[in-house]
Amino acid sequence: MDENSRVFVISTAAELAGMHPQTLRQYDRMGLVSPGRTPGKSRRYSMRDVAKLREIAELGAEGVSLEGIRRILALEDRVRGLESRLRELESALADEMLSRPGRRVFAAGSAGDVISMKAGTRMRRSTQMVIWRPLDHGDE
Repeated sequence: MDENSRVFVISTAAELAGMHPQTLRQYDRMGLVSPGRTPGKSRRYSMRDVAKLREIAELGAEGVSLEGIRRILALEDRVRGLESRLRELESALADEMLSRPGRRVFAAGSAGDVISMKAGTRMRRSTQMVIWRPLDHGDE
């Protein structure tokens, strides 16, 4: 069974989460956990929903308010989304690097300018020395 399959009726989900069904209804109204709906509008919960309900219970037991829990869950969802996007971009970058060997890379010059270089080459380091002396303004 897929963790996202919405198969549990509210009484079963409440029992699995260790909560009262009315609590699940309240969390649904608040948007903390949004179960699927059947054509007859009955709630159907997934294992992921049950895990989220358990997390809500743990945070509540630690003294976190419902608004705090809502914000934590939203941030966790955002982090998961960003991690997924990062994996997509890393994969696309790896594919691009494999498909275009010998492409150019860039470096920053001493004046802050951008210098295009072939992959595998290095910037020559400047061996010049600059000496700085403060201006003599007498006794200030």
